[in-house]
Amino acid sequence: MKNFIPLITLFFTISVVFSQSTAKDKKQYLLHTVAFYNVENLFDTINDPVTYDDDRTPTGRDRWTSEVYEQKVKNMAKVISGIGTDMTPNSPIVVGVAEIENHQVLEDLVNDPALRSKKYGIVHFDSPDRRGIDVALLYQKDFFIPISSKKYELLIYDDQSGRRVYTRDQLLVSGFIDNEEFHFIVNHWPSRRGGEARSRAKRVAAAKLNKRIIDSLQALNPEAKVVTMGDLNDDPFNVSLKEVLKTKRKRSKAKGTDLYNPMEQMAKDGLGSNAYRDGWNFFDQIIVTAPLLEKDFSSYRFYKAGIYNKNFLANKRGRFKGYPFRSFADGQFTGGYSDHFPVYIYLIKEFTQ
Repeated sequence: MKNFIPLITLFFTISVVFSQSTAKDKKQYLLHTVAFYNVENLFDTINDPVTYDDDRTPTGRDRWTSEVYEQKVKNMAKVISGIGTDMTPNSPIVVGVAEIENHQVLEDLVNDPALRSKKYGIVHFDSPDRRGIDVALLYQKDFFIPISSKKYELLIYDDQSGRRVYTRDQLLVSGFIDNEEFHFIVNHWPSRRGGEARSRAKRVAAAKLNKRIIDSLQALNPEAKVVTMGDLNDDPFNVSLKEVLKTKRKRSKAKGTDLYNPMEQMAKDGLGSNAYRDGWNFFDQIIVTAPLLEKDFSSYRFYKAGIYNKNFLANKRGRFKGYPFRSFADGQFTGGYSDHFPVYIYLIKEFTQ
């Protein structure tokens, strides 16, 4: 089972970026989507006694009933099924997700009618986060074969009390797409609660952990194809990205073991994946290592990145018109989706018989 597109649909962009195609070429290219989505508190209705999920229960403050939960799952499945389909008929072959409560909500999600035929597998570990939210990786079994997975605990402490702050682990999943090894890291870095400056050290610590994971992969193989993605709660130009991960805004500047962040230019252009008060942020990012930028299409390469911000995912009116149509606001379920737009990248490879 392959997804491929004829050269004619890609000719203009490829010829401009890589200057290696002609109109007479008959080549075809495989195209796959990799995505990340913060699904905004996908909780079940059951009260977990060891986490702070009491509000998301039928008798809790949010009146999180079975009907509400089922609609939330349906909405999330609808979104994921459509990501990347502007250029390929398939939904993403790999999806990083954040703000999910447990393995069961993931099972319900991948078994929704909108996704069931895609045969998504699940990689998930419980995190020590006090709210009970985790990260996870969904993958289409026909396209990605995981061979290993591991969670990395983030140890951070409150500046004033010195007590540990329990937050999300970082998830590493390694495997193969068409016999090519890939490494996917899913993140949900500490929030800006208390203010950006006061909470900055926590995200710097998260970035350092992420860098150690990537460094360990590159120590084994300098040509490792690593994709790190997530809700970083920082913009692409913040300290955690520019000084710790040392991400590059221009793909031409990313060499060797460097990291390229396609979302930085998008943020500079005024785009965003989430909004707060009267401004946009670009907290949701997908970053790739330099070997994915090479011009040789004999193996998978980064093609381009995007934000999945279709009209149905945005508020239609009012002060927050155009902002993400979140699923919960003003003390009730809105029928919406998430307070974040999904982000995605395309991977491309020359198709050979």
